[in-house]
Amino acid sequence: MTDWRETNRALWDERVPIHVGSDFYDVDGFLAGRSTLRAFEQRELTGVAGATLLHLQCHFGLDTLSWAREGARVTGLDFSAPAIEAARDVARRAGLEADFVHADVYDAPSALGGRRFDVVYTGLGALNWLPDVERWAHVIRALLAPHGRLYLVEFHPLAHTLADDELTVANPYFHDEPLVFEDEGTYADLEAKTTPNRSVEWIHGLGEVVSALLGAGLRITLLHEHDHTLFQRWPFLERRADGTYHVPADRPSLPLMYSLVSCSG
Repeated sequence: MTDWRETNRALWDERVPIHVGSDFYDVDGFLAGRSTLRAFEQRELTGVAGATLLHLQCHFGLDTLSWAREGARVTGLDFSAPAIEAARDVARRAGLEADFVHADVYDAPSALGGRRFDVVYTGLGALNWLPDVERWAHVIRALLAPHGRLYLVEFHPLAHTLADDELTVANPYFHDEPLVFEDEGTYADLEAKTTPNRSVEWIHGLGEVVSALLGAGLRITLLHEHDHTLFQRWPFLERRADGTYHVPADRPSLPLMYSLVSCSG
């Protein structure tokens, strides 16, 4: 599809106000001090106080601003103008310093004026919106300062191969063609009335992502696969007190998310 970017942008532009007002994102809780970062992220990405951090595909900025609360000097970038406007508003209301830039991720080096960052952070439903991870990896390389770090957190591509109601393989793992969906509503509000509803997405295997980063001249220094996810991917998942969802003990364990650190020097 040649119009994939505009198709996806229209979908995200409409959903921004739904997400800002949703219980799922709980903006009031964030303004009261809640962090949106996962505990393993804070363990794996240390030393951010005083560092420059760029969050690619930042949506309306809650994760970006949570890193600001950890002491990072943050910049968020997203292709949705309403998302960037909402992020600036939340930053103002929270009293946090942040720079938010409206641009496509592939245009980030020029949109940011050649700036380079100590940390580039991205993930949790980001890579599936990009057709070309090799190009993305070279963008990351261009954005990293010497000895800078990429921190990527993503849903595991294996989970995309499984059916929605059971742990049976329903979709191919290796998939070169885009996947086109027509789904009303949004993960933050399943009952929301929405138009447009078409999205264009891609599945990128773990090996594809790692190879793209290595091909761009980056070093992999950490790769963790996680046995939990952040939403009710299947009806039988068990929710724990920390809000994470796990496969029950009587079923086979699966990798449901992964995190990766890649360095420029």
